Amino acid sequence: MSKFRITYRGTVYPWQCDHMGHMNVMWYTGKFDEASWQFLASLGFNRARLRKENACMAALEQHIIYKRELRAGDIVTIRSAVTEVKDKISRVLHEMRNDETGDVVATASILAIYFDATAREARSMPSDLKMRAEAALNCWETECTASEEGLEFSIDAANGLDIESSLDRTE
Repeated sequence: MSKFRITYRGTVYPWQCDHMGHMNVMWYTGKFDEASWQFLASLGFNRARLRKENACMAALEQHIIYKRELRAGDIVTIRSAVTEVKDKISRVLHEMRNDETGDVVATASILAIYFDATAREARSMPSDLKMRAEAALNCWETECTASEEGLEFSIDAANGLDIESSLDRTE
């Protein structure tokens, strides 16, 4: 198993399923969002700190890959890792698994920006928060895949997310 940190545990409820009996895509996004805030808070980007410094975090880009279907009653866990840190932005990779089967059911790569809540302009992350994010980045292997099952995209610390391989899927 990768060195990702657990950031979400939950279940799929019947009201989260669409007319085909699968968890609707809007709920994947919601669960990844909850995992993002848990992960960011663990790095120090919590509500109290952001409010005190009049700062915000916002997603600039989100790329989700749906691998397997989830149905009502399925139990899921999301693990997360920092894959990129720059002065004003960071990228987090989430991996959602079905706890019963162990299958990766979806992944999300989210690019986020740190900005001033009043001016609505990007600003540099405070040095202590940036150092925590970089420490989280540096604790992962230089090159790793998101799962042992050969997920469609991989992370290379030097080059970032390799999305092209995900576009070559033949499933």
